[in-house]
Amino acid sequence: MITYRNVTAEDSAALADLHRRSFIETFAHLYRPEDLETFLEQLSEEGFRSELLDGEHQVRFAEADGEPVAFVKLGPITLPVEPTRPALEFRQLYVLKSWQGAGVAQMLSEWAIDQARRRGAKELYLSVFTENHRAKAFYRRYGFTYVGPYKFMVGEQADEDEIWKLML
Repeated sequence: MITYRNVTAEDSAALADLHRRSFIETFAHLYRPEDLETFLEQLSEEGFRSELLDGEHQVRFAEADGEPVAFVKLGPITLPVEPTRPALEFRQLYVLKSWQGAGVAQMLSEWAIDQARRRGAKELYLSVFTENHRAKAFYRRYGFTYVGPYKFMVGEQADEDEIWKLML
């Protein structure tokens, strides 16, 4: 049984661990170990705790038997975009491979979109790896559209990502 709950600062260690495991599962094969480690260190327990305490970020867990298996994060814009109306960023949506296809990403995405609307956002941005065709198809179903290219840095490696936007 999957349950959902808002993440608090007390969950920052579990959040950092889930982020690390899910990112490695999905993307580790693309990077040199030193670049991967540099990137993962940026999103440490302390980094997540700081975001969870700043009042601008919201994170939600999907849990199975009390253990986090996925999360989504919503926060202020960090992407190189110039919104024309109030905007937020759909920052991270990570699901452990064993839970992909179970509807978890859908539930977390719907929560994030709803929260963005509640916070008064009229535009919602995200970035997605150019070669992540599954994710791009998923975002298209919600009405996200391509905005432009984006260099996503993992250590010293620049990935070809894409910025997408949803009008709320």
